[in-house]
Amino acid sequence: MQEPGGARLEDGQVAEYARSLGIPGLIDIHVHFMPDNVLRKVWAYFETAGPLIGSSWPVAYKVSEPERLERLAAFGVIRHGALNYPHKPGMAEWLNQWSREFADAHPSSFRCATFYPEPSAQRYVSDAIESGAQLFKAHIQVGAYDPRDTYLKPVWGMLAEAGIPVVTHCGSGPAPGAYTGIGPISEVMEANPDLTMIVAHLGNPEYEEFLDLAKRYPRVHLDTTMAFTPFTESQSPFPRHLLPRLAELGDRILLGSDFPNIPYPYSVQISALAELGLGEEWMRAVLYENASRLMGV
Repeated sequence: MQEPGGARLEDGQVAEYARSLGIPGLIDIHVHFMPDNVLRKVWAYFETAGPLIGSSWPVAYKVSEPERLERLAAFGVIRHGALNYPHKPGMAEWLNQWSREFADAHPSSFRCATFYPEPSAQRYVSDAIESGAQLFKAHIQVGAYDPRDTYLKPVWGMLAEAGIPVVTHCGSGPAPGAYTGIGPISEVMEANPDLTMIVAHLGNPEYEEFLDLAKRYPRVHLDTTMAFTPFTESQSPFPRHLLPRLAELGDRILLGSDFPNIPYPYSVQISALAELGLGEEWMRAVLYENASRLMGV
């Protein structure tokens, strides 16, 4: 069995590790399920090292949708996101419809939605909220949009009022975008201090700045997606002097993985977190308890 500093877990040991912590399983907030044609384009972009990736990125779980669901269940993931995101106008609304149908068919999935700065955004985000959306995704890097855009001001306000979390890729990793980094999104939080934001990838590489944001706003959370894995550490290592601050924010750190679009086994993420040596209580909170409380599981 994995202990901090011990041998890394294998995929087949993840569920047993969760049970050894006394939790019923994992809640992975940062998982992607997309329409097949969209996902294949995403995989092709990753595997050809597109400009927003910057390095070789072979997708580890390039299998069918039923197989991906089976893999998550085998890992002990009992609830998960099914995040979609648009890169141009006119995509978000039909992605939301697909996500609704996916969640209806697969009870392990949270009902997810997304948006893009366009005239119809307020209407379809309102529709998604009324239809029971539980989790939104905003990808500022891929979407290449300003989160302070006029079309998004009412969207952020509605989400803050509804208390629905938004997984937001706003850090500048793996490659910076025109509106990534702490500046633009901090202005969104300043205008909407009650917004429940989940900063993806711990804000990589602006780790300290996003820890500061979480300290300033009690509804800001951070997910662990790809953080501390050898793949990320080789490019954007997490400063070890910040680990005490990560421990202090233990009630607002959520498990994220980026499954299936990861270049290593799923178990690497869980092992990397365990090897930080922050203790079983912190691991229980990150792997299950925090997301359970936030998402009402």
